[in-house]
Amino acid sequence: MSSVNDALDDARFTYEQHMRTCRQCHADAAPCAVAKHLLRIYNLARRDRMRAGGPHSSTA
Repeated sequence: MSSVNDALDDARFTYEQHMRTCRQCHADAAPCAVAKHLLRIYNLARRDRMRAGGPHSSTA
């Protein structure tokens, strides 16, 4: 169970960090290809946590 939560936290942190530091995302005012990929990973991790029925599975 904690590995599902860890995966979600890692994916969220990586996506948020990228969005804060990516020059292309800021210059274009739109997510770059990497940001889209990281968001996809985050969404998959969130879906896995919801399927696992983990704590706070309906939030985020």
